[in-house]
Amino acid sequence: MKRIAVVGVGILAVLFGLVWIGQGSGYFPYPASSFMIAQPQWMLYGAIVALLGLGAVVAGRRM
Repeated sequence: MKRIAVVGVGILAVLFGLVWIGQGSGYFPYPASSFMIAQPQWMLYGAIVALLGLGAVVAGRRM
């Protein structure tokens, strides 16, 4: 059960990170009123979250 939770949280983190990268770069401007659109620092935050999520997925699969 713990393994499934770690992998699930990791997948969610990767998805959130990719959305943040898309919003920060301006390629995913949704919602239109978001403060994250075309703000480059959110690309960095998204990359960090996505990498941490990927690490959680890998760690969860090795449990």
